Amino acid sequence: MTAESTPGPLIELDGVEKVFTVRRRAGRLRRARHEVRAVDGLTFTVPRGEMVGYLGPNGAGKSTTVKMLTGILVPSGGRLRVAGLDPSRDRLRLARRIGVVLGQRTTLWWDLPLADSYDLVRRMYRIPPAVFRANLERCTELLGLGPLLDVPVRQLSLGQRMRGDLTAALLHDPEVLYLDEPTIGLDVVSKATVRAFLREINTERGTTVLLTTHDLTDIEQLCRRVMVIDHGRLVFDGGLAGLRAAADGERTLVVDLARALPPLDVPGTRTVRTEGPRQWLAFPAGQSAAPLVADLAARYPLVDLSIREPDIETLIADLYAGRARPRPGDEAPATP
Repeated sequence: MTAESTPGPLIELDGVEKVFTVRRRAGRLRRARHEVRAVDGLTFTVPRGEMVGYLGPNGAGKSTTVKMLTGILVPSGGRLRVAGLDPSRDRLRLARRIGVVLGQRTTLWWDLPLADSYDLVRRMYRIPPAVFRANLERCTELLGLGPLLDVPVRQLSLGQRMRGDLTAALLHDPEVLYLDEPTIGLDVVSKATVRAFLREINTERGTTVLLTTHDLTDIEQLCRRVMVIDHGRLVFDGGLAGLRAAADGERTLVVDLARALPPLDVPGTRTVRTEGPRQWLAFPAGQSAAPLVADLAARYPLVDLSIREPDIETLIADLYAGRARPRPGDEAPATP
């Protein structure tokens, strides 16, 4: 599978804005015009081959960003490029180089079997027969679609349809794949299949992936880099370790002692919980655990010890609430 190469970052946003004008009631008979700033000065780049988690609460501007990246919406200001193209001006050319999967909506034909839907995709994108066959066979094998190719889309389960949509989005060899809630409503097995497939196409094919999701396990298992957006502005851009440090979260030492003791007195920690010989000690996420472990081992009858990282959902909630801000140096390394 090959893709047309474009030098530099695959996705570039520089001061991008999107403002909507809405009318709101200002009296019994009068409506006033108001501006809603959905995206406000958004600036970031995504190198080729990177898989990025794009997170934010409802109304933060995630969907608006994706719609501008695909050319559906025109930015109100700033500069936006995908694969060297202006999405709104070169929408048809760009369509051949991107794939889109929307968890709530299908791009497949409801009354047609999967195989017929894929044949229509082949004709729409004018995919060479050999490329089409190779891509379909690969996706069918990785996603277990063989028994479903002759089944009408309306008879597929949500998990089966999602796997079908992923295949349709990749048949034309897109350079970048936009995923909006790709695992929403899926069972555990289907989620694992989809995640394994995404890792495969990113690693083996070098497909760039921008993933928006509320399932933070998707992010933990798939993405080295996370961007968090709120009120149209980027409030964090970095790796998961940087997110934990930026949110000033706490790590937890789970200490197993030879016998039950009163709450341990270890400088730099606070006792969260005690349960017989086991105690939970919290300490700042940015602090090294090594001196704490050494102190514990020297002063107490230590049997076992483990470290629990802060829950990613809690960290992002802290960012949403404005209790933390990103720090310099937290950026994730660019993928070559």
